Amino acid sequence: MMMRRFLVIICCMLSTVAWGQANEAGDIIRYEVNPQEVRQHFEGWGVSLCWWAGQCGKWSDEKIDEIVTWLVSPEGLNYNLFRYNIGGGDDPQNRHCTPHHMGRGKGLRAEMEGFKDSFDDDYHWERDAAQRKIMLKIKEKRPDAVFEAFSNSCPYYMTYSGCVSGNTDGGKDNLRPEYYEAFAHYLVDVCKHYKDVYGIEFKTLAPFNESATNYWHANGSQEGCHFDYESQIKFIRVLEPILRESGLSTMISAADETSVGQAIEGLNHYVSAGADKYVGQWNTHTYGGSNEEKARYGELARQTGKHLWMSETGAGGRGIAGNLRMAQRLIDDMRYIQPEAWIDWQYMEENNDQWCLIRGNFAHQTYDKVKNYYVRQQCSRFIKQGYDIITSGCDQSLAAINAHRDTLVIVALNEGLAAKTHEIDLSRFSHIPVGSDICAYRTSVDDNLADALESVRLNGTTLILKMPSQSITTLVIPAQRIYPVGKA
Repeated sequence: MMMRRFLVIICCMLSTVAWGQANEAGDIIRYEVNPQEVRQHFEGWGVSLCWWAGQCGKWSDEKIDEIVTWLVSPEGLNYNLFRYNIGGGDDPQNRHCTPHHMGRGKGLRAEMEGFKDSFDDDYHWERDAAQRKIMLKIKEKRPDAVFEAFSNSCPYYMTYSGCVSGNTDGGKDNLRPEYYEAFAHYLVDVCKHYKDVYGIEFKTLAPFNESATNYWHANGSQEGCHFDYESQIKFIRVLEPILRESGLSTMISAADETSVGQAIEGLNHYVSAGADKYVGQWNTHTYGGSNEEKARYGELARQTGKHLWMSETGAGGRGIAGNLRMAQRLIDDMRYIQPEAWIDWQYMEENNDQWCLIRGNFAHQTYDKVKNYYVRQQCSRFIKQGYDIITSGCDQSLAAINAHRDTLVIVALNEGLAAKTHEIDLSRFSHIPVGSDICAYRTSVDDNLADALESVRLNGTTLILKMPSQSITTLVIPAQRIYPVGKA
C-alpha cells in the first residue's frame, strides 16, 4: 500500500484580514495554518502567449523545445494555463496609421497578424504561425493544458479610426456598432478553427482587454480598443448566441480591466444589466488595486457563481527586491481576490529582469533564466493544479492542500533587509512528520531554489523557519496520515 501523503502549502505573503492574526514580535512572526478553512480550489498558474510566443515561435525546434520545457514541466514552472491572443491586424496599406507605429513603444513584437484583411477576404489561416507553433508545442508537452483566447482589438476595417491601437480619442469606442456581429463571428471562427484543425478547444473567450481605460489611441504602441461598459454589455449580448450556436463549449470571460477598481465598476454594470448570465468567467488584471478592493471584487464575483481568474499582471523594479515585490502581489491577489488561477503577462522579454521570467534576445535566439523565474517557481512548482488554498494567519503566507490530503508544503516570503523567523502552528493537524522528511527550497540574492533544510526545525507541533533577508522559502512535508484534527 502506497504511503499516503498530505500537502499543505504556505506562501508567506498576505494580510491578516479574514485569515487569522499573526503575532509579530521583533524578528519572529507566529501564526497558524488551518486546513479546515478552504478558501478556493486552484486551477493553476499560467502566462499570456503574446507577444513572446510570436517571436520565439520562429526559433529552432531545439530551442523552442527547451523554453517550453522550462515553462510547463513539473520540474520547471509547472504552468498549465495559457492565453492565446487573437490578433486584429492593422491595415496592410497603412492608410490611417503610421507604418510600424508600434515599434515606438512595445516594439515590432507587438504587431499581431489578423486573419482577414477585409470583410470580403478569405481567412488566411497560415498567419500567426509562430504563436501557434508555441501553443501546439505546449499542448504536446502538457496535454492537460487549458487555453483561453483573448482579443485586444477588432480588425482595423471594423474600427472608427482605421487603426487597431485605438480611436483618435482614447476615451471613445473604436469598434463600430454596425460591426458587432462581424467581430463576434471573427472571434468565434478563429476559436472554431483551432478546435476543428488542431483539437484545441478554448475554455474561455475574452473579447475585451483593459477596455474601460482611456489610453488606447490610434498610432499607439500595441493593439487596444476602448469599450464603454454599456458597449461591452451590448457586444456580449451579440457574441453569446453566436458562440453558443457554434457548437463549442467555450465560455465568455470578461472584462480584463487593468485595475481591480475598474473591474468592480464593470462587474456591477454587468449585474445591474442582467448581462452576467452571459459570462462564464470573470477576469481581472491587478496592475492597480488595494487589498480592500481585491477582497470586494472577489466577493462580488463569487456571488454570481462564476469562475474567477487573475488573468494578467506584472511589475517593474530592480533586482531581487522587484522580484519579491511581485511575489507579494501574487500573494495579495491569491489571498484577497481568491482566484482559481493566477496568470503572468510575459514569459520572455528583452533587456530586463522584472517583466519576464526568461530574459532573451529574439533576433539572436539566446535566453537565460532570471531571478524572477526561481521566485515564481517557489510557488508554481509546489502549489499545483487541483490544490485547495486554505487559511494561514500571516500576511506573508499562503497555504494549500492537495487533493489527496497527504502532503504538507510551506512557502514563506521575507521582503525585508533583516532576517526573520516564522513560527508556524500546525496543531490543527493530527500528525506531524519527523524533521528528516521535510524538504526545503530557498531563493535569495545568492540562491536559486537551493536546499535550505538547515533553516528548518520542529518543536512539537510548531514548525520553525529561519529566513534570511530578501528571500522566499518553500517547505514540502510529506508524511503518513496527516489530517485536520477531528477529521477521519
